[in-house]
Amino acid sequence: MSYQNALELNKGPQPGSESPGRAGGARTDEDPCPSLLENQLSVDDFSKIQSAFEPSDPCQTICMSREEFMQRMTEIVGWGTKEEYGELFDKADVAQDGFINWDKLTSFILLALYEKDEQAKATVVPQWKDLEFLPVKHKDTIQKVIFLKSSSRYLTISKEGLLGIWGENLKLQETLPITSDTTKLKHLWVTSLVSLENVNKIAVAFTSKEICFYDLLSKGEFPCQYKLQGLKGTPICMEYWYDPLDANESVLTFGDITGKVQAIAFTMALISLFERPASAHEDEEGTVTISWAELLSGYHKCCYTLEHNLHDGDWVRQVTYDASLDALISSTTSNTNTVVLAWREKSKKHLKMTSFNVAEGIHAFDYHSQLNLIATAGINKKVCLWNPYVVSKPVGILWGHSASVIAVQFFAVRKQLFSFSKDKVLRLWDIQHQLSIQRIACSFPKSQDFRCLFHFDEAHGRLFISFNNQLALLAMKSEASTRVKSHKKAVTCVLYSSVLKQVISSDAGSTVSFWMIDTGQKIKQFTGCHGNAEISTMALDANETRLLTGSTDGTIKVWDFNGYCHHTLNVGREGAVDISQILVLKKTILVTGWERAITVFRLQNFNQFFIQPEKWKGGIQHRDDILCAAFLPPKTLVTGSYDGEIILWNNNTENAHCVLHPDYQRLLESKPGTEPQKLFSAGKSRSACPGTNQAALGAHSLETLTEGNNAVVGLCFLETRKTTAETGGANLVSCGGSGYVRFWDTFKKQLLAEFLAHGGVGSIIMSTDKSNQYLATGDLDGQLKIWDIEEYCLNSSKSKITQAPALIRSFRPHEDQISSLEMCKMGSHSLIISSSADGSICVTDVCGAPFWIFGQAKHGQIENCFSLPKRGTNLMKSEIQEESEREIPLLSKEESCLDLPEHSLLDKKNKDETACNVRPSEVINLGKKYKERNTFMEKTRNLYNGEVMQKSSTSPKTCCYEGAFRSLSIGALKELPEVKKPAFLLDPEKYFREKPEEECSQIPEPPSLSETLKAVFDEKNLFPKEILDWERRAKQLCQETSSEVKIKRYKKQL
Repeated sequence: MSYQNALELNKGPQPGSESPGRAGGARTDEDPCPSLLENQLSVDDFSKIQSAFEPSDPCQTICMSREEFMQRMTEIVGWGTKEEYGELFDKADVAQDGFINWDKLTSFILLALYEKDEQAKATVVPQWKDLEFLPVKHKDTIQKVIFLKSSSRYLTISKEGLLGIWGENLKLQETLPITSDTTKLKHLWVTSLVSLENVNKIAVAFTSKEICFYDLLSKGEFPCQYKLQGLKGTPICMEYWYDPLDANESVLTFGDITGKVQAIAFTMALISLFERPASAHEDEEGTVTISWAELLSGYHKCCYTLEHNLHDGDWVRQVTYDASLDALISSTTSNTNTVVLAWREKSKKHLKMTSFNVAEGIHAFDYHSQLNLIATAGINKKVCLWNPYVVSKPVGILWGHSASVIAVQFFAVRKQLFSFSKDKVLRLWDIQHQLSIQRIACSFPKSQDFRCLFHFDEAHGRLFISFNNQLALLAMKSEASTRVKSHKKAVTCVLYSSVLKQVISSDAGSTVSFWMIDTGQKIKQFTGCHGNAEISTMALDANETRLLTGSTDGTIKVWDFNGYCHHTLNVGREGAVDISQILVLKKTILVTGWERAITVFRLQNFNQFFIQPEKWKGGIQHRDDILCAAFLPPKTLVTGSYDGEIILWNNNTENAHCVLHPDYQRLLESKPGTEPQKLFSAGKSRSACPGTNQAALGAHSLETLTEGNNAVVGLCFLETRKTTAETGGANLVSCGGSGYVRFWDTFKKQLLAEFLAHGGVGSIIMSTDKSNQYLATGDLDGQLKIWDIEEYCLNSSKSKITQAPALIRSFRPHEDQISSLEMCKMGSHSLIISSSADGSICVTDVCGAPFWIFGQAKHGQIENCFSLPKRGTNLMKSEIQEESEREIPLLSKEESCLDLPEHSLLDKKNKDETACNVRPSEVINLGKKYKERNTFMEKTRNLYNGEVMQKSSTSPKTCCYEGAFRSLSIGALKELPEVKKPAFLLDPEKYFREKPEEECSQIPEPPSLSETLKAVFDEKNLFPKEILDWERRAKQLCQETSSEVKIKRYKKQL
């Protein structure tokens, strides 16, 4: 058995054969015990040792005694002493058999390496981003934060009963009141929330001594499916667990203000949580009322109850069920029976109690199943570590907080512990050494009375801390890696300009960068395009002379390539929105995002800087939010929404005529008079008032959490298939949340094919080349697939095709989700440009060339790999300089360094004088020697072997644009002959001797204005009467026009 791959984990120094005494090497910071022999053995050394244990007969096993091992190892390895090999033998011979074989030795080495990795992992201190306050809609204290794994959503709930739904990108998508308008909120508070993910429900506890179960899969309103009543005390904490191997088995635990801990154990959760009693009352909303007495009596055969009252009158602050212990764990702030473990006996229906007593009580606890430790947040400022089976005293005490600890939570993977104290100080502890390895003081408002909630989402590295109705996020930075990054922050969009031969990218930090497609070097970048708001999408106009950037601040800005902002389109009239796509057409600009209406800007109004949207004549036809759109000349427009519907529009009349869906289709009669409700509402709050009637929520309930499986994220027309109307076949491709790609025939309104492109990863995106030969798809894991669709679905068929097209490539160029894809043609090569949330931009060839990352220190590798053709007639032999990063000052209107042709209606003279900062590349490396691109020249090109020429910094007017100087042939300068020094250097006294001062003739002062003014200035005497009358009439007309405009605007607002 060979352990070659496993032994490659040992990256220790490789000692040479000339130094037999290497075992006593010097200690380094990276390795705490480098003097140990096993820490210095290299892969080559292990190969030699393995050869000594290899028998001639494969059926035999060679074993060595201690003396034999010491002798042979010193001879074979060639360095180290016999004593050191004897110590290694003793460690490997755990059973003390007196001999070892290759399996014993490698088992010891692997365990040592694993232990070493675990120790290193436990001492790693995470790096955090700046504390960020999320824009919540809650007016009262936040009671719970949970994460739904099935739909990748966060839920927050506050005391007044407002439920916030957040996307995985932490953007607030919806706020829903979960109480009816008949309930007076002053008598009803929400106390807790849990997710029943195995049955797609949530449970909410109220101060009315009720627990309500809401269905997440409902297509209509937000219904309460079950209402549990008759509890003796008000439940104030809840927790839910289900068996991942058998989802029917689950446990809901809750504690109340009387000290009672109760649990409902479900045995058939997937079928039904409760049976429908004959006496059950069902109200108008279809809610089944269950009484606690019925559960105690055993009427419901699909569940049974567990309870104990050991806390005796103290409020139960936290409760949970742990399957590894098979016990209910609960805590109070009392110093007696502070933590109670209720162990389930074999019958599963009886409990056996043990308890810990903690002085002054605790606020919270957490349990780590692998370490078998319970951590408690003590009111006495101490964090204690307990063994569940030892109740007499804690096994460890963590000191360091100067105020009472209010929350603790394990960082399970790293075996570390978070603790948060009342003075708003966060500490991270190394459990093994029981030391504080990090301290963070959080900047919350000063308040005497506050409620703080602590939740750590380990999967995403996000730490949520609530302070009353505020919610703060502390996000963990990704671990430093040697991977090249194109942007400092997540890249959100990437475009290719065929005119500039450049790639344009944007990121979450509101930065736009320009890159050479052939070398991957950055040319320039615009910073602060939308302040600190994220740029969510971009688009180019038809002539590729203007760049449109859409941001989460609710605006779209129109830029030229010098950094001037010509127009600002106000998409979000009420504030921040999430713009998903900008579609630039001949006479209009269409904007889609998380709203059911299409926002339209007509180019005839582009005669001013700030532009307001106009009404879309077709009104609102989508039942859910529009995510994407596509256009097929001359007049076909399609839009895709979150519920999976694709609507076909006539762009000329702006009327919809058909709806496509994987499961159905329907015809539409557009109502031009339909009034859009709100084009883009700030925060998408359906109802800010908790007392809003539930029926008003319509289809926009928590189906948002699960309907994403059919969400249409991308649409693309196959424009080269021009004969589809006559011959049939697919001319539209869609992709979305389920990982499926679907091919549609828009003429026959038919779904022709669908196949699973990426399974089990959620939403995907796609792009196709202009010839519609290739289709590229990317997923949330950074996986990229390239499909050959040239011959796919060319003809219509009665049955739906489920077989996927030919897969050309499948690889993973990114470490995080792929945010954007773009395909372009360079000579005979089809290139794919992809961007990711990991901050990288990659380019690769369809046919299998390696991928390259923009932002590398060296350039020219891309052109060498893809063998791209030359750009022009001039040979690229020039050496171009390398510029250091510098800020270019803001440019005024008069300093434009390029006159762009006014072919587009976007090319107006309105320019924002507060334009963003234009900055050349951080590594603007225009300076590596280019080799000739002629195929008749050298076959092997030695790149980067030329000297870099130093160039003086240029003024803003001479900034690099379109690679204007890339094809200049700049040869090496010839050495100048020695020049004789001029006479003024040899005899400076003769030429620069000081001359005697001469009296300068004084210049007479001009007379004052009062002395020369003969008459008072009169405008009437200076200008003719006709000019003055013309000016007076012009002013009067201007005033009348402005007043009429104001009246019209006021009427429109009404």
